[in-house]
Amino acid sequence: MKLHQINFPKKIVMGECWARDGLQNEAKVVSLEHKVEMITGMVEAGFTKIEATSFAHPKYLPQFADAEELLRRIPRRDNVDYRGICTTVKAVERAIASKKEGFGVDEIVLVISTSEAHNLANVGMNHDENKRLAEKMIRLALDSGHKVFGWALTSFGCPIKGDVAPEDAIALGKWWKNAGATIIGFGDTTGSSNPVQVSRFYEYVLSEGFTTEEVVVHFHDTRGWGVANSLTALTYGFIHFDSSLGAIGGQPKTGAADYHRGYAGNTCTEDLVGMFEEMGVSTGIDIDKMIALGKKSEEILGRQLRSNFINAGPVPHKGIEYDKEKGILNK
Repeated sequence: MKLHQINFPKKIVMGECWARDGLQNEAKVVSLEHKVEMITGMVEAGFTKIEATSFAHPKYLPQFADAEELLRRIPRRDNVDYRGICTTVKAVERAIASKKEGFGVDEIVLVISTSEAHNLANVGMNHDENKRLAEKMIRLALDSGHKVFGWALTSFGCPIKGDVAPEDAIALGKWWKNAGATIIGFGDTTGSSNPVQVSRFYEYVLSEGFTTEEVVVHFHDTRGWGVANSLTALTYGFIHFDSSLGAIGGQPKTGAADYHRGYAGNTCTEDLVGMFEEMGVSTGIDIDKMIALGKKSEEILGRQLRSNFINAGPVPHKGIEYDKEKGILNK
C-alpha cells in the first residue's frame, strides 16, 4: 500500500505568546517576578520568539504596567527575539526609549483588523485612520532599528461583521509589506476558521507572493480547532507558529465587543509542540522543560488550563522503534 506523502518542514519556529496575548485578558494581575520566571523558563526551554509584553497604557491594560521593568530583568540571548505590541505613537516611543537604554524588544508588533467593524470596536479607528497612524509608527520603529510585525487581525472571520473576504486579508497583508513590515501575521483571533478554509486561505497567500518564511500562523482555539488549523498550515510549508502555554489568551478587556462564545484563548503550546515533535517536525523545544512551564503556569494562575499534553504526557514508544524523521513506527 502506498501512503499519501506530505512534505512537512523539517524544522519550525514556535512563537510563545503566554506573557502578552496569553495574559492580556486574565483578571488576575500576574506579578513581575512570576512573569520573569516564566519568560526565563521559555528561553531555557528553547523558545526563540517570545511575545514579552505590551506598551499599552496601564489604565487600559494594567497587566502590563511593568513593561519596562520586565524587559530589564528577562534574559538576553543572541538567538532570542522579544516582541512588544504597540497601538499608539506613545507606545512606540516607550519601546524605542527602552531599546536606547539597552533592554528593549527586537520586534514591534502593530495591529489592524481586516474587518473595519472590528477595528472600530477594538481601537476606535477606521482603516484609513489606522493606516495613517501605523505608517508613522512604522517609520519610528524602523528608524530605531526594530523589526516590524504587522498583524491582519480577524483574517478568517469577524465576531461583529461575520465572514471576512480572503481578498481583504491579503490586501491588508500586502499593505503591511509595502509600508515596511518584514513579518506578516494573518490572525484568526476569534477562533472561527476550519481546516478547509485554512487550506484555501494559505494556498491563496502563497499564490499572491507571500513566502513561508515571512508569514506567522496564529489561530485561537475558541472552538477547539486551533491545533487542526495549525497542522493544515504546516502542510503548506509555513514555519512560524504562534501559541500560548495552557491555551490562555484572547480579547483584552478594553471595552471592545464581547464576542467570545466558548474558549477565548490561543492554540495550546504544549499540545502543538507535542504533536509536531511526534510527527518528526523539530521545534527546538525541550519537552520536559515545556511541561514544567505549563504546570508552573497553572500554579501561577490558580487553575487547571487546557493542555491535553500535560495531562496525558508524551506518547510512550518503549519496546518499538519510532522513526521521528518519517513520523511512523518501524515494526
